[in-house]
Amino acid sequence: MTSLKPYLIRSIYDWIIDNQLTPHLLVDAENKSAILPMQFAEDGKIVLNIRPQAVQGLSLGNDLIEFNARFSGVGMHIVTPINAVMAIYAKENGKGMIFDQENDDDGDQAAPEAAAPPPSRPSLRIVK
Repeated sequence: MTSLKPYLIRSIYDWIIDNQLTPHLLVDAENKSAILPMQFAEDGKIVLNIRPQAVQGLSLGNDLIEFNARFSGVGMHIVTPINAVMAIYAKENGKGMIFDQENDDDGDQAAPEAAAPPPSRPSLRIVK
C-alpha cells in the first residue's frame, strides 16, 4: 500500500492555494537525500516557500518534492524526499498539517500487531 503522506501534502497545498494563502514546507534539513540551501537551515530544519510565484517546475510526487527557486538571487534545484517533510502549512494563519516523524514510513510496511495472548476457549457459566 502506498503512503498517505504525499496525498495529504498535495491536498493541503491545493487548499492553501485555493484560499490565496502562501504554502510553506517545514523540512528536515539533516536528511541525507535532500538537496537544500543549508545556509538557510536553523536547528536542522528549513522552511521553504512553495507558492507558485516563488518556484518553478514544482513537482509534488509520491517519493520526492522537487522545484527550482532562487535563494539570495542564486538559482537552485531543490529536492526533498517526502519522508523529510515535517509539515505543510499556510504562512498567514498557520493552518495545515504536522507529520509525525517517529512513525514516518514509506507505507510499504504493515503496522506492527500488538502481542496478544493466543485465544483461549470460551467459558460459560450459569448465573441464577
